Amino acid sequence: MSNYTADDERIIKEKWEDLLYACTKICKNDEDWNFIKRAFFLAKEAHAGIRRRSGEPYLLHPIAVAKIVIDEIGLGVKSVVAALLHDVVEDTDYTVEDMERIFGAKIASMVDGLTKMSGVFNADTSEQAEYFRKVLLTLSDDVRVILIKIADRLHNMRTLGSMPLNKQIKITGETIYLFAPLAYRLGLYSIKSELEDLCMKYRFPNQYAEITRKLDDTEASRQEFIARFNAPIIEALDRDHINYEISGRVKSVYSIWMKMQRKQIPFEEIYDLFAIRIVFKPLVPFPSEKTQCWQIYSSITDLYTPKPDRLRDWISMPKDNGYEALHSTVMGPDGVWVEVQIRTQRMEDIAERGFAAHWKYKKATISQDEDEFDKWLKKIRTALNSPSENAIDFLDNFKLSLYTSEIVVFTPKGEARKLPFGATALDFAYEIHSKIGNNAIGAKINHKIEPLTTQLNSGDQIEIITADNARPKPEWLDTVTTGKAKQAIKSFLKREQQNNIERGIQMFEERMQRLNINLSGRVLRKVVPAYGCSNKEEFYSKVGAGIIRLDDLEKILKSSSTKKLLKFWTLFIPQKEREEESDDTGESPTENPVAPSAEPEFVIAECCKPIPGDSVVGFRDPKSGKIIVHKATCDELNRLAAQYGKQIVKEEIKWSQHKAMHYLSTISLRGIDRMGILLDLSKIVSGDFSINIREIAIQSHDGIFEGTISLYVKDAESLNTVMDRIRKVKGIESVKRLINA
Repeated sequence: MSNYTADDERIIKEKWEDLLYACTKICKNDEDWNFIKRAFFLAKEAHAGIRRRSGEPYLLHPIAVAKIVIDEIGLGVKSVVAALLHDVVEDTDYTVEDMERIFGAKIASMVDGLTKMSGVFNADTSEQAEYFRKVLLTLSDDVRVILIKIADRLHNMRTLGSMPLNKQIKITGETIYLFAPLAYRLGLYSIKSELEDLCMKYRFPNQYAEITRKLDDTEASRQEFIARFNAPIIEALDRDHINYEISGRVKSVYSIWMKMQRKQIPFEEIYDLFAIRIVFKPLVPFPSEKTQCWQIYSSITDLYTPKPDRLRDWISMPKDNGYEALHSTVMGPDGVWVEVQIRTQRMEDIAERGFAAHWKYKKATISQDEDEFDKWLKKIRTALNSPSENAIDFLDNFKLSLYTSEIVVFTPKGEARKLPFGATALDFAYEIHSKIGNNAIGAKINHKIEPLTTQLNSGDQIEIITADNARPKPEWLDTVTTGKAKQAIKSFLKREQQNNIERGIQMFEERMQRLNINLSGRVLRKVVPAYGCSNKEEFYSKVGAGIIRLDDLEKILKSSSTKKLLKFWTLFIPQKEREEESDDTGESPTENPVAPSAEPEFVIAECCKPIPGDSVVGFRDPKSGKIIVHKATCDELNRLAAQYGKQIVKEEIKWSQHKAMHYLSTISLRGIDRMGILLDLSKIVSGDFSINIREIAIQSHDGIFEGTISLYVKDAESLNTVMDRIRKVKGIESVKRLINA
């Protein structure tokens, strides 16, 4: 029995008619129309009277997902049916068997896959990762399941405003960590950008609003510039009788913000806010698409001088996700660099709709980009079936497989290999074979001997030097960027660590027996931190490896443990009325309550080291129960939200108002060297602001200086004030706060 109002029914009818209109693109006969209508009426009956957290009828959600599937991804009838039914099995009494009986085996399989995917993101801790691992097995069977799930996540993100803060952090963390990179990897550029923008809108609303406002304010001058830039190009293309469309596309708010963060520069110093895109319909069958792209490139570079190091040819060698285009950066009017993208209509379809667009061109010859996608799926399947890798590690490594940019390098025999941007010679070694990676000691890059840590560039030719007695080192994990390399190194180190732990336990027990002391939890709680270890496994491993010698063990055990620990900071959770929460996917109510009488224990995260004034988010460690405090912008926080979403503390964490202590922060400097610049810096920091400097490390070379200053500040506000003053010093080019210093 439905409890929908007349207005609800009117809105449902309007949205359903919109969907039917969109279906005219994909329905070829009455059978297709009836298939979609049957799915709608079943979904309507199944979700009758149910509402989303926002208060709107739940049925509007599957209708919206189905419309995204058609309009923005470009899938067909079966995908629309699966989208309309994607929550029916999960949220109602209908079963997968019912789906198979009513709609057939294929639809039942797709709905089952989507139901399992919902379970992924509602599960606890490592279960979440384990489910995700299992579900990805369906990826190679039917990519449409993942594409529909991305559409589902996109609509949930568009309606995220009705969710409470901790759910927003959990969902945006999952989205930025997995869904946005996955959308990119499947070629859905527009959706990837929107997901990122929506994450920013909810996590950092003030910054999002500010950049949006500034983009609006500069819209008129930007359009005027684009018109001036395009005019001679339009004239040239018209003269050559090319059937084309030319447009100026502004970068996403998120990508602008990330560039501001990365370079620590204001909006006004971002000059590449937009790119010019030329999409044309090629002449057939000759000359080739590639040749015609280069012809247009030639016409543009006759008008504007190109920047040689910014030419990107993704036509000769497409990206792993199938992306093809020719990118060039040219010097436009007023001395401004402008990126120009050249692609055919086919390339445009694939760029906008990814692998979904391949079905449109499936009658054509199987292209390289499809092969590349198959290779990626094969890699994922291999990782999925790897018995040596736990689910959490798999999730991290899967994330690493969703590369945002690639380079092409060559083996000594001239075989091309694709690696992510930032990959090292060690990554290349593991790309060839894990045994070569494990035994690597160096590399010949372009016939010159280099260390394994050397970052590779496109076009490099690499030969790996090995030795039978060489072994992976823990620090290698900081050197490599690919999931394959990290997995192989972790597997080796895990085996070695287990041997060290067993040896360390034996050595420690023998030493305790000689001292005639009973081994107990109390003893370990004293000994482990004394040797600078975070847990007993690390302690035993280091003892077994010979890193820790137990010569001073007796002295440590006899020492007083009443050493006073000072809290240099104070955090608190404002007491608010806590409400039961559930999300649109039917997640059961869960809470991470902090009892009013209990004082939660806070720990500052080592990865981002927030200081008072920084916006922070709490993550409850499942093992210790302590609340680990991260900066809201921390990448590690996104990873934790994706893997342990329910452990995000739902209450907002505040810094206490009193600023009795000082906190160590480090800033990096770069600029033009001159006499007296060090004195000027010292005067500002120590003289004007009375701030204690712990350490200054400055190096000068070829008239350029760079270095760091470690100083004690009260909070983020005072640090920013000092940095602003330093930026005004003559010769200073950049001032940045170092996170991991």
